[in-house]
Amino acid sequence: MMRMLTLLTATLLFNQIANAQLDAGRLLDAGKKKMAAMLISDEEIIQLTTQQVIKMDSASKVAPSNSPYFVRLNKLFAKHKNYDGMALNYKVYLVDEVNAFACADGSIRVFKGLMDKFTDNEILSVIGHEIGHVKNKDTKDAIKKAYNTSAAKDVVASTNKSVATIADSQFGAIGEAVFNTKFSRQQESEADVYGYEFLKINKYPVMAMVNAFNKLASLNGGTSQKGFESILASHPDSKKRADAILEKAKADGLDKIPAEPIKATKVKKKAPVKKKI
Repeated sequence: MMRMLTLLTATLLFNQIANAQLDAGRLLDAGKKKMAAMLISDEEIIQLTTQQVIKMDSASKVAPSNSPYFVRLNKLFAKHKNYDGMALNYKVYLVDEVNAFACADGSIRVFKGLMDKFTDNEILSVIGHEIGHVKNKDTKDAIKKAYNTSAAKDVVASTNKSVATIADSQFGAIGEAVFNTKFSRQQESEADVYGYEFLKINKYPVMAMVNAFNKLASLNGGTSQKGFESILASHPDSKKRADAILEKAKADGLDKIPAEPIKATKVKKKAPVKKKI
């Protein structure tokens, strides 16, 4: 009996040591990830982002180069592929959702749903806003935050096996989560200002941005594509933003310039009256 108890005690002790070593190993891994989050360079962030964009492109229906959507976007944006020290690339996702996003590596993706509802200059205003997030390093900060969040979950997971499974799957989905990040109000405001300046510097009518935000404010809900956060959800104060941009336009004396070119109307010539002989 004593021998059986001793054997049982030894077995329990062995299991405790083994579990402790496993937990210590997980804590060490979590610590490494935390350190990696602090030390990750801009170049590494861009590499990670590019890998995720490639995956997203391969999993999405991308408009081919002969598509009317790509032809239109190329006509609008090709001249800005190298802008403000950034190398930018662009594609259209054939998704019926009002959305667009830009990533840390300069990848810009515009959705078919947005192009269906927005004018050319309104599309440029949305792209200008998204480029602002790249220039201001908001997207890079989002990746660092995702790494830190993952590391924190792994610390909890080291003492809870049920959480461990979730943590492992969450860490594998960091890249996808980055593209669903909701930026802070200040980050959105700064990106709005950048988008406004983008229009102004390039001689596009800034009132197009006012119209774009008002249009977003008037749209109700819309369907959300799996894996993407709707621009309607991530821009809840569109009307206030439209008002803020309008004030800037008034201050710059640009509020009277039409948002879109005024199309000349053809005057029908009256048929000559035949004189009776």
